Amino acid sequence: MGDDLTRRSAADLAGLLAAGEVTSVELTQAHLDRIAAVDGAVHAYLHVSPDEALATARVVDARRTAGDELHPLAGVPIAVKDVVVTEGMPTTAGSKILEGWVPPYDATLVTRIKAAGMPILGKTNMDEFAMGSSTEHSAYGNTHNPWDLDRIPGGSGGGSAAAVGAFEAPLAIGTDTGGSIRQPAAVTGTVGVKPTYGSVSRYGLIALASSLDQAGPVTRTVLDAALLHEVIGGHDPRDATSLPEALPPLVAAARQGLTGDLSGVRVGVVTELSGDGYQPGVRASFEAALDVLRGAGAQISEVSCPHFGHALAAYYLILPSEASSNLAKFDGMRYGLRVLPQDGPATAERVMAATRGAGFGDEVKRRIILGTYALSAGYYDAYYGSAQKVRTLIQRDFAAAFEQVDVLVSPTAPTTAFKLGEKLDDPLAMYLNDVATIPANLAGVPGLSVPSGLSDDGLPVGFQVLAPARADDRLYRVGAALETLLEASWGAPLLSRAPELSGSTTEGSAR
Repeated sequence: MGDDLTRRSAADLAGLLAAGEVTSVELTQAHLDRIAAVDGAVHAYLHVSPDEALATARVVDARRTAGDELHPLAGVPIAVKDVVVTEGMPTTAGSKILEGWVPPYDATLVTRIKAAGMPILGKTNMDEFAMGSSTEHSAYGNTHNPWDLDRIPGGSGGGSAAAVGAFEAPLAIGTDTGGSIRQPAAVTGTVGVKPTYGSVSRYGLIALASSLDQAGPVTRTVLDAALLHEVIGGHDPRDATSLPEALPPLVAAARQGLTGDLSGVRVGVVTELSGDGYQPGVRASFEAALDVLRGAGAQISEVSCPHFGHALAAYYLILPSEASSNLAKFDGMRYGLRVLPQDGPATAERVMAATRGAGFGDEVKRRIILGTYALSAGYYDAYYGSAQKVRTLIQRDFAAAFEQVDVLVSPTAPTTAFKLGEKLDDPLAMYLNDVATIPANLAGVPGLSVPSGLSDDGLPVGFQVLAPARADDRLYRVGAALETLLEASWGAPLLSRAPELSGSTTEGSAR
């Protein structure tokens, strides 16, 4: 029954656990066995924690036997992106500069996952410090797309998306700074959600760009994402950016969407996010999904957000600027890697230079240099200041659009998964993968990517839904309706059409 268990949704697994048809130990072991069988080929994990996961599962089983009241997801295992700190478990952010670091505390979202009784299977691979769109910038080797092991799984959270897509975890946590949950979801045929900025605590996330970073769910169904979102979301007094409001009823919205009825819902197609540069198969899948929404009763119209065309440029000034500040703490003095200079005195400045030179990869160095330059005297107003003004214009575009429609939609990514190495030496081409997802981060609004089918190359395509800040429930209603109607037309979930993985190994297996 192990293979069958790993292919069930988290909601189904929760039902089996509640009915006593399976134990959390059996369920957790089935996923650990799956990891052992296929992760040598996928390399979704950097660290697997079987002892800790099974210990949590045993506690949940004992509590369920005793008749204790449990969270609906108690006993359902989960994977966590390696940028989220976990007490007693290695957390590296995909970087050599944090190799071997074991945090002394948990991120708030990990505390909430543990309080819900969810066994943590391990930590997933990622682009170093979340800088990348392909998970090729990890210091610990590439993650591979389960649909085609020669292709990228997206980034920076390719490990979390690949783990869910390869049935190595029913649920995972990702983080999204410019699309790092949604773009990997799109290219792996999974569901990814970037919540409203501030609605999920950032306490315990290793910061890339503090005004953009947001943790969220990576799952195989929209309902599963809503269930996990309600676990990790809500106010946190330890996070100064945490919103005081309670989350809207996300699970209820997803269940409403499962009826497939969107009568009266106003859907706006963003003109600037569906034109040139989008792969023909991606556009065709998007248009087909729009027809499905029309059939469900949604009112479709075109909406212009004229400043979205400047989002990519503004983002790649704001993010590097914040990253250069946030990463200054990695200096070889307090924790993590320390490299002594090979010749001359080991002064603080020389130790710092040697450590950062050896510990950071090329992409991290590129963005630190760019950000430091943008913040330097004489250039701050011209670059960083101007980018923040563009950010305000993009926020106004969203506000104006949401006066006309309830949600906005676009393709999640302009192309399907490209070949490993294909864009590695062309940073600009890599950055363009986030052209449709970046605006949501700049404005702080929530976004969801749901599979909309396969392109003409046989690879998954994602459909993006955007909603106003604090209206995440709209994502779940529209996303669940589209998912329900598409799967009815396909006859099965899209992931059931993915090729079966062999047990072959690649260069990077989990530690």
